[in-house]
Amino acid sequence: MSKFSIRNWLAKLLLVMTALFAAQSLMAADSPYTLTQQAADKLFGDMKANQAKIKQTPDYLRTLVRQDLMPYVHVNYAGSLVLGKSFSATTAEQRQKFFAAFDKFIEQAYAQALTLYSDQEIQVQKEQLNGDSQATVRVRLIQKNGQPPLNLNFQWRKNSKTGQWQVYDMVAEGVSMVETKKQEWGALLRKEGIDALTARVEKAASVPVTFGK
Repeated sequence: MSKFSIRNWLAKLLLVMTALFAAQSLMAADSPYTLTQQAADKLFGDMKANQAKIKQTPDYLRTLVRQDLMPYVHVNYAGSLVLGKSFSATTAEQRQKFFAAFDKFIEQAYAQALTLYSDQEIQVQKEQLNGDSQATVRVRLIQKNGQPPLNLNFQWRKNSKTGQWQVYDMVAEGVSMVETKKQEWGALLRKEGIDALTARVEKAASVPVTFGK
């Protein structure tokens, strides 16, 4: 083999190895664990930087949730789980209106939950994979004064269309938000239909974020 051929072959090999390394790095960067850590760092960093504004206007937490957390949430999939068997009895327009309301509800619920945060230590544990498209990431909030830690499990799913990992449920101390809302709203959905449920969810989503007295 000539020197030119060897040089050309080595160049191609280096190119392939570089591409493979870049692909592996991208996969690692997009893992549920890494994404959870990334979101947590950004969110709590923004909260610390805006403490005065948050205390004056607690609803500002919704802005932080919208920009730091909601891009990771698979709202439509979570909403379809809440609708359950009733999903097939709805029109595409009805579902879109419900998903839009549910999106705002998740924003409000997460923002309200953040009012309980008081600079606790956050520990993000490595994800537990369930097949190729499901994963669980546990986040532990280390409490002060010797209280036991709070365990939050974030359920992730790889979007079949985009290939991106997204959160579809949060399980706090064994209680699933999706299952809780499915049970809470199920009777209204079966009795009065999705339009009535959408109105209920819109009302819940509009409740201002407040600090406990």
